[in-house]
Parts: sequence; structure tokens; C-alpha cells
Amino acid sequence: MPLILMCGYPCSGKSRRAHELRDHFTENTDRKVHTVGDEELEVDRNSVYADSQSEKNLRGALRSEVERKLNKEDIVILDSLNYIKGYRYELFCLIKHAQTPHCLVYCLTSADLSSEWNKERKEGCQYSQEILDALILRFEAPDSRNRWDSPLFTIQKDDALPFEAISDAIFKRKAPPPNQSTQSQPLSSTNFLYELDKVTQDILMAVLDSQKTSVPGDFIAIPGATERIELTRSLNMAELRKLRRQFISYTKMHPTENIGQIANMFVQYLNKSMH
Repeated sequence: MPLILMCGYPCSGKSRRAHELRDHFTENTDRKVHTVGDEELEVDRNSVYADSQSEKNLRGALRSEVERKLNKEDIVILDSLNYIKGYRYELFCLIKHAQTPHCLVYCLTSADLSSEWNKERKEGCQYSQEILDALILRFEAPDSRNRWDSPLFTIQKDDALPFEAISDAIFKRKAPPPNQSTQSQPLSSTNFLYELDKVTQDILMAVLDSQKTSVPGDFIAIPGATERIELTRSLNMAELRKLRRQFISYTKMHPTENIGQIANMFVQYLNKSMH
């Protein structure tokens, strides 16, 4: 059933609004409401958000938990920063595959107000000022013109939540249609697994070879793919193998009938995973 994404600066009131939404839907519908977030995973925010790999692992854990709880009956609220545009797009692909609607609730505050609210928290629950400032600096605000950020509800400090409009958005809207990259299809080619293994291995070797003469910011041309890999950072063999295993595992469960698209799909996957 529907996914509600919370979004905003640290200490912008997201959890308070998430609790209001949970209470409203629990009292006014027969549906179960699941809240997934940093709090539920008992995250030490200052250590996690100080390390890019730890933060990436956290986003992966949150996404997995959302995917596990999505079904045809319940409401899932993701109460986290969700401040990276690419991550919100990944979650949009998730709801497309699940064929369920979603919406985004953006808690809009100033940096000064978030800092003030942070200082009012209990000591063990506060962000350090350095981490708070860094997260605000990296924040990518949602834009309703992007399909993954729409429908968008922007809520300021003294606003009441528009419960009726949010209900309409998640109960009365049709789910976005699945596309080739998200729709489950029957395994129709006996060559599929062979091609999946071969193409992804060839791309791994191409990336490793290209990195010897490339620098971050370069675009790597991949044989058999029309899309190119944007090299935002260096990737070692261990990380590339892990990404390949994850891609193969997902693609085996959701195979494409067009074997020729495997290379482009893997390139897209690598580009998203490198951010």
C-alpha cells in the first residue's frame, strides 16, 4: 500500500509530522501504519552521517526495510532525511515495482530554526553542529516537477497537515505504471543468465581498465551500452563485485525480455550506486 516519504533538514519536525500522520491513519482507517526511520534502527546519527559509507549503508537498510513492509494493505511512512535526489528516485522505482502510490511531505525550515531545535533536544539525541551544517549544505530540496517528488506537500512550522489532501494522494491516485526496468517479466530466453553474467563481467573489467587513465568527472564509454558511466569516485574490485552481485540478484528476480538492455541497465545501476 502507499508510501509516504518525509523530507527536510535535520531537526525540521519530520518525526513529529510522521507521528501525526501515523496517528491520523490509525484512528481513521482500518489499515496498519508502519514507520521506518533512523529512530527505529537506533542510529547514532553523528557517527553515521560523518562517514559516507556508513550513511550509504543506512540508506540501503532503510530502503530494504521499506521494501519488506510494502504490501497491498498497509501504509508505510519513511521518516528519514531523504535529502538526496537520487535516493528519492530509487524509492520511486521501488513503488513503481510494487505498483502503489506515494507522496512526499517536505518539512520546510530555515537552517537557523533547525539549529535552534537541535539544541533543544536531549544531549544524546543532538546532531553536532558540524554534522548539522554539513547535512544542510548537502540537502537537495524536492521539486514537484520531478515525478519522484510528486505529489509534494510542503509544510512549514505552524502549518497543519493537510490530512484530506494526503489521503487523496495515496488512496485515490493510481500507482505509477511499471516500466521495463521495474516490471517483473517471465524469463523467456535460455541465454539470459549467460548474457547477464557475461555482460556484467565485461563491464566490470571495462570500468577497472578505464579508471587507470580516468579521473573523477570523466565519462566512461562502455562496450554494448549507449549510456556512459559517470566516474564520480574510484571503485575497487571488491566494491564492483559486490555491486555486480546485487544487480545480478535483483535482475534474476525481475528479468527483462530484451537482453540487449542488460548493459544499459547495469550502467544505470552503477551510476546510481556511486553517488
